[in-house]
Amino acid sequence: MAVFPEDLLYTREHTWVRVDGNQATIGITDHAQEKLGEILSIELPAVDTYVEQDESFGVIESTKTTTELISPVSGEVVVVNDDLADDVGIINSDPYDTGWMIVVEMDDPSELDNLLDAEGYEDFVEADGEAD
Repeated sequence: MAVFPEDLLYTREHTWVRVDGNQATIGITDHAQEKLGEILSIELPAVDTYVEQDESFGVIESTKTTTELISPVSGEVVVVNDDLADDVGIINSDPYDTGWMIVVEMDDPSELDNLLDAEGYEDFVEADGEAD
């Protein structure tokens, strides 16, 4: 059974959020990177780009598929993880720490109420038949 970090919030689109004040660091879950396989490339928005909850903020390409990255919150991108441009494999090896993607200054922190906690995400993954 997969174990998901308790200090994060999750979406049904397999992104995670680490909240620090009004800023949300966003990445994809370990479950998502396993399903994707080896990640080949990623397209992320530039700093000052506005992203909306449940809308695409980028594209990730792997050996298996190309998929859109869905934003868990709305707001302005304030930081992009430039390390991914040099080594996108970080997402496969460390999705919750160095493999983060963007930091968003949230417009509406109440959007976090729509997200799942670790237990809720684990239940979702298992119910979806996607558990490892």
